[in-house]
Formats: sequence, C-alpha cells, structure tokens
Amino acid sequence: MVKVSFVENSEVDNNLLWAGVIELLVEELGSAVYKSWLSKITFENYQNSIITLSAPTRFIRDWIATHYEKKILRAWKLSDSTVRKIVYQVKPANGSKASLTAVNQVAPKNADKSTVVASKQTSSFIEHVANKSEESDNFTHSKLDSRFTFENFVVGTPNQLAYAAARSVAESEKVKPGSNPLFLYGGVGLGKTHLMHSVAWYIKNHQPDRKVAYISAEKFMYEFIRSLRSKDIMSFKESFRSVDVLMVDDVQFMCGKESTQEEFFHTLNTLIDNNKQIIISCDRSPSDLEGMEERIKSRLGWGLVADIHNTTYELRLGILESKIAESNINVPKDVLEFLSAKITSNVRELEGALNKVIAHSSLIGKKINLEVTQEILRDLLRSNEKSVTVEQIQRKVAERYSIKVSDMSSGRRSRSVARPRQIAMYLSKQLTMKSLAEIGRKFGGKDHTTVMHAIKKIEQLLSEDKDFSEDIRLLERVLEC
Repeated sequence: MVKVSFVENSEVDNNLLWAGVIELLVEELGSAVYKSWLSKITFENYQNSIITLSAPTRFIRDWIATHYEKKILRAWKLSDSTVRKIVYQVKPANGSKASLTAVNQVAPKNADKSTVVASKQTSSFIEHVANKSEESDNFTHSKLDSRFTFENFVVGTPNQLAYAAARSVAESEKVKPGSNPLFLYGGVGLGKTHLMHSVAWYIKNHQPDRKVAYISAEKFMYEFIRSLRSKDIMSFKESFRSVDVLMVDDVQFMCGKESTQEEFFHTLNTLIDNNKQIIISCDRSPSDLEGMEERIKSRLGWGLVADIHNTTYELRLGILESKIAESNINVPKDVLEFLSAKITSNVRELEGALNKVIAHSSLIGKKINLEVTQEILRDLLRSNEKSVTVEQIQRKVAERYSIKVSDMSSGRRSRSVARPRQIAMYLSKQLTMKSLAEIGRKFGGKDHTTVMHAIKKIEQLLSEDKDFSEDIRLLERVLEC
C-alpha cells in the first residue's frame, strides 16, 4: 500500500492517501469490482474530516454509497482516524478515468521534487490498477449498459416470470436443473436486453471469478466469419466454449444462416455438457423460429422458456414514474398517465416520448403540462393512435351508465344523462385526435365551448373524487384494448 503521512488540506498528501485507499479496496474486493464501480468515482477533496467524492451519474453515486461507502471509510481510517463521513457530487464524465482526475492535478507549481515524484508514483499506481483490471476482467465481447440492472427494472404482470427466471439464474453460482438454457422472448422494446445486461452485471459484481460472454447474434456471426477468413477458427471456438456463462441476444438473426447455426449448435452442446449456463433472447418462441435447424430449436426449448408480454397501462406508468424519480425532473402526473395510455407499442418508444417532452420543455423554456405534451408529440401520437372512434366511446360509456346511445346527441340535461355525455366528450378528447369542434358535431352539433366545459368539469372531478377517477381510468383501458 502507498504509505503517506496525513496532513489536513494538503492536496498532494490527500491524493496519495486516496491512492492507498484504492489499493486496499482492490485487494479486498477484486479488480472486477474496481473496474465496474470504483474506477468511476473521483476523489475531489478532504476537509473538516469529510471526504468529497464525485460520480458521473446519480445511479453510480447511489450504488457506491449503498455498497462501498463503509469499506471506503474503513480503508481511509487506517491512515486517518478522524474521518467522519463521505459526501458525493454528480459530475458528468469527461472521457478520462475518474480515479485519475484528482491525481493528475496533484502537483502545484511550487511543489518540490519529492512531491512531484510522489504524484507521479500515485498516478502510475492507479493506472496500473486500471490496466490490471482490464487484463483480469472475466467479461468478454459486447459492452454492458450501466442503466440496465435488476435494481431499475420495473416489474409487472407481463414480465414477472422473465424477471424471476433471470434473477434466479444470476444469483445461482451453479446451473439450476431445468433452467439451462434460459430462453427469454418477447416483442421489441419490452425489456429482454435489459434483463440480459442485468444478469451480466449481477454476475460481474457478485461472482467476479465466473467468466461471462455477452454478445449479439449478429456479432457472433461476424466473429465466426472473420475467424474463417483469418483461418483462426480454433481461437473463436475457445473464446465461446471456455466461458461459464454464454449470453446471446436476438438469436432470431441466425435464422437462415446454416454455417453459423452449425457452429452455434456445437457451442451450445459443449457448454451444456460441461454444465455451463446459457441465456438466450429472441423476439419469438423457439418453436416459431423459421429458418432455424430443428435440433437447435429443440435445444433452445429444452430449458426454461419465459415470455414477456406486451406492457399494461400500469406497467407503462410505473416505468415512467421510475424514470422520473431517477432523473429528478418534475413531470405532472396527468402527463405520465396520458403517455402511458397513448404510447403502447413498446417501452423504448415510451421513454423516447418522455425524453422528447423533457428536452423540448428545457430548450423552449415552457412548463410541462398536458397541452404542451400533446402538441410536442402530435405526429407520434397520430402514428400510435388506435382505431378508437367517438362512436365507440359513446357506445361504451352509454353501456357503462345504462343510458341510450341516442342520449349522447340529445339535448337532455338531467344529471343521469349530462354527466355520461361529459365523460364521453372527455374520453373523445383523450383517446382520439379529433378537435373540439369535431367532437361537438358528433354529440348532436354541440358548440366547442360546450365540449371544453365538459372536459374541464371531468378533469375537476378526477382530481377531487378517487372512485370517479378509477372508474374513468378503467373505461380508458377498456377502450384501448
């Protein structure tokens, strides 16, 4: 360990002390943890017995604070027992290794020779740790997205089985009977890749000795073809058949590729025979993979097959609420509910719509509200609009409140008719792209101001009456199905 004498507010000594802390942590936790997490944080300063560290994102900051803060404090106290706590800053990464930032700024202009040497030694040490972690990392091929972890995966009825299966496989250090291979399938943007990355992150952080290979099917094919051209097929075979966990994303892209399938099949057999875990993702079930050899389809369906269904309204709303909480941005609840009801195709498009609203609001300086959201996403909403018509809304509302459909266009003003009519007008505005004037014409030629009054009245009741609000949301979901 780098030994230093502690001097409060001495920039050089504190950076040397931080280097010693890093060395202790690498010895205790391993280089894989260093590369994944500790290398992302930067030492800023130490004053009044308080360590200040910075992280490039809130997620990394929270992870460090939750999992490694006590260990950092314990390592620091070996050289200075007066340290009391750690505070964190969030600073976007500038492209250099976070843990090198403070060290590279150590030596002041009037520093003596020994100080400069110490600074260089500290920098060299941390660079050595970084290089060492690169060499000993048991993760190969494609990179992982730090946002895709189990902790920020929103679980709902459509993805509950897939989540539980992925988590179970990740937490088990040995292959579980009946779970090999684990085959995750579902439509685009429903969370398959998120779960694959989550498994890889979990194994990297909790079982760093296991060798993991995560790769897309397309890259698998590319690597295979390249190895054939370079006449180095044995290296290719070794790289995939010597791992503890093989993860292949979007395997449907291998359909019709006979030579790649041949190699893939032998890889699967070798790993399964050696009791190594295989995890596959696809956009369809094994039996529906046209252009895939029957023996491979049989192998893929041999283990645990978990499907991810299309998202529900509640799951979409939960995903948006989680994203808002993570980014610490204020977005009105009615906007989130509107997006959850309108953007039903997949989660990527849903999150993209939210990002567009937030970015537009920030650039233009407009406060986010429902009206602004509808204007910003007008084209996207039109493409996602389901074939819900005003007539369908009128029929469903009339059925729900036991009135005649003809009452929707009548001039009757009794509460038993007027209130359902107002609800139908409100839903027509929410679920179709009709203008107020167009909606009014569908209700017996009502003026657009009448429609506007109806919408405001329903919005008021929604905010005041929880039971009424739940009733309307149920109607919306029924109409969207």
